[in-house]
Amino acid sequence: MSESTEIVQELLETTGLDKTYRTPAISLLEAGESRYLRDLKLNFTSTLISEHLSAKECALLGLSTAANNQNGPLVAYYTNIAKQNEATDADVAEAIGCASLLASNNIFYRFRHFTQKEKYTQIPARIRMQLMMKPVTGKEFFELMSLAISAVNGCEMCVNAHEDSLIKLGTTEERIFDAVRIASLVTATGKIIF
Repeated sequence: MSESTEIVQELLETTGLDKTYRTPAISLLEAGESRYLRDLKLNFTSTLISEHLSAKECALLGLSTAANNQNGPLVAYYTNIAKQNEATDADVAEAIGCASLLASNNIFYRFRHFTQKEKYTQIPARIRMQLMMKPVTGKEFFELMSLAISAVNGCEMCVNAHEDSLIKLGTTEERIFDAVRIASLVTATGKIIF
């Protein structure tokens, strides 16, 4: 067995997928004996490691990002890890809901930002956001998930607004940085495992 195949199998075992599972991307990396496979595995496992976030928070950030990216295998993986770390069904549902809500917000506010027309800022958004009012995971953590998803979706206006809210709530920049780091690595893994 080649080193690449061993790394692929370790990565798949970590995610709970069968060792024979392959996507076209995995097959191409494996056939090319890509050194990137080792980086991918290490980066993916680091999504659950943070000095500034709890294991439960890391898993919920991973879950929200995987849901945002419509990645079934990673949604299942992070749901399992979140529940192992005492996440409730309500916590899990909120991470999924956050991804959906931010998808709409990011499109809408990106449009407003891109057009830079005053008229569009005067028209009511008519997007219900009750989920943001009293989140079960807490206001600070919901803002953190919102920031991470906004970063993945590339909404500058939302990223700035959520980062500003977090700073005002007393969140450290290290905690913010780790949330975005996790979202970026979950997204990268999702390009290979889907």
